[in-house]
Amino acid sequence: MKMHVLTGGRLRMKKHVYQPDADRSETIELPVSSILLRHPQGNVLFDTGCHPSVVTDAQERWGGVARAMTPIMGREDNVISQLSCVGLGADDIDVVVCSHFHPDHCGCNVFFRKATVVVHAAELAAARAENAQAAGYLPVEWDQPNPMEIITGEKDLFGDDRIILIPLPGHTPGLTGALVSLDRDGAFLLASDAVSLRSSLDTDVVPKNTWDVDQHHRSIAEIRKIEATGATVLCGHDDAQWATLRKGAHAYA
Repeated sequence: MKMHVLTGGRLRMKKHVYQPDADRSETIELPVSSILLRHPQGNVLFDTGCHPSVVTDAQERWGGVARAMTPIMGREDNVISQLSCVGLGADDIDVVVCSHFHPDHCGCNVFFRKATVVVHAAELAAARAENAQAAGYLPVEWDQPNPMEIITGEKDLFGDDRIILIPLPGHTPGLTGALVSLDRDGAFLLASDAVSLRSSLDTDVVPKNTWDVDQHHRSIAEIRKIEATGATVLCGHDDAQWATLRKGAHAYA
């Protein structure tokens, strides 16, 4: 199995969302990732990043969300363009795992018409709840006609311990990570926004965009246990870590 780190966009946000002691005028740039897992039984995408249209008109697609997170990405900084570097197109993706349904994580779901979407039941319920749009759940992004596989706990995606989905709630009710085991490069925990920045793991700082602080702390404790076994934690939006990663056609295996 091979793992490809693909760019799914880039955002600018207020730094104090993640580091509460920062000046309220200070901003931070956040990479958005989509992870391609080329498993013998199918091509899997973990998150699909931002929709390409937000490059030119984020307000049109995201409404008020665009004021909280401003796209600063280029025209090719989306998973559809990125897949071409490994010779794949949207119809070659068999499974889309949605860590959660915020628009910077499921924005390109619309393009993967042949894929089954895997999502936690609690996340789907949150997206369907009254006033969900105020919590960042935009139907234009998550509510697609794809078949869905709804999970309620851990899920070994192909039954061979290569891709194990692990609930990590806190940022959202149904946030799900993926523990990926590679032959050469070892284990990686795709933590998504359970660990947006490495500082959340290192210093116990709780981001302001956390849905449930107690669940966040429990998920952080679980992530630390997994990291202690030797797994590399891939953070959801950490720019310093992003700069160190192989990307595109340069796979982990």
